[in-house]
Amino acid sequence: MLSHSIAHILCALSAVQATQLFSNTGTMSGWDAYTHEDKGTVQEVTNVVYKGSTALKMTQVYDPTWTGRYHSEAVKYNVYKKGDTGFYGFAFRLQQDWQFSPASSYNLAQFIADFTDLGCEETYMPSTLVWIEGDQLATRVKYGEVCPTNSQLTRSFKNLKTVTAGDWHRIELQVNWQSDNTGYFKMWYDGEKVTETYNIPTNVGDGRPFQFRVGLYANGWHDSGYVGTQPTRQVWYDQIAAGSVFADANPDAW
Repeated sequence: MLSHSIAHILCALSAVQATQLFSNTGTMSGWDAYTHEDKGTVQEVTNVVYKGSTALKMTQVYDPTWTGRYHSEAVKYNVYKKGDTGFYGFAFRLQQDWQFSPASSYNLAQFIADFTDLGCEETYMPSTLVWIEGDQLATRVKYGEVCPTNSQLTRSFKNLKTVTAGDWHRIELQVNWQSDNTGYFKMWYDGEKVTETYNIPTNVGDGRPFQFRVGLYANGWHDSGYVGTQPTRQVWYDQIAAGSVFADANPDAW
C-alpha cells in the first residue's frame, strides 16, 4: 500500500510540474499573428489532418516579379527567453509530389525576435531554425551578439534524416537557452533523437523574448534563387505545442 501511495504522489507531482505553455490543434484560433507574404496563404483545413479534425495548410508560390521573402507562418509571441528550458513540437506533412531535387532550402519552423530598436542592419533575427535542404532535415542554434551582424555565430546540425513527402512527421526540440557554454540542444524526428549536444551556447546575449513560428518559409527562393519546376509548395501542420516536459510537445501525447 505504501509503494502505491508513493507512486500516486510522484505522478501527482509530475503532473503539477508539467506545464504546457501553448498548444494548437491545427486551427486558426489562438495565434498572435500570421505571415503570408505575396501570394502565400495560411488556411485551416479538414481534409488532411494528423490528429483530430483540423490542420493548418501553408502555401507559398514563386513569383518572379516579387523581390521580398516568402513566409506563410502562424506566430506565437513570447515562447522563450534566455535562461529558459523548454520543449517545442509539431507535426508536419509535405505535399505528396514535393520536388526534392534540385535541392533548395525550405524552413519549417523558427524562433525569432524583433531587434529593430538596436538600429542594426537586421531587424528581425531568428535563433533556432528547423528546415529541409533537398530531402535532408537540418537545424541550428545561434549565439554571439545581435549587432553588429558579423558578431552573430551559428552552429548547424545537417543531414540528420531523410524526409519523405506525403507522410506526417513529428518534430520535438528540447533547448536550454543560454548565451554561454552551459546550454544544450536536442531534437527528435518521428520519435528518434537525431541530435543532442551539451555545453554549448544556444542563444544570443540579448535576453528579450522570442516568438515561435511554424509554417513554410521558402528561404531558398529569396537567398539563393528559384530552382526546379515546382513553383507552388504546400506544407500541413498539426498538434503544435510548447511546454516544460517532452509530453507537452509530443504531438502524440495530447
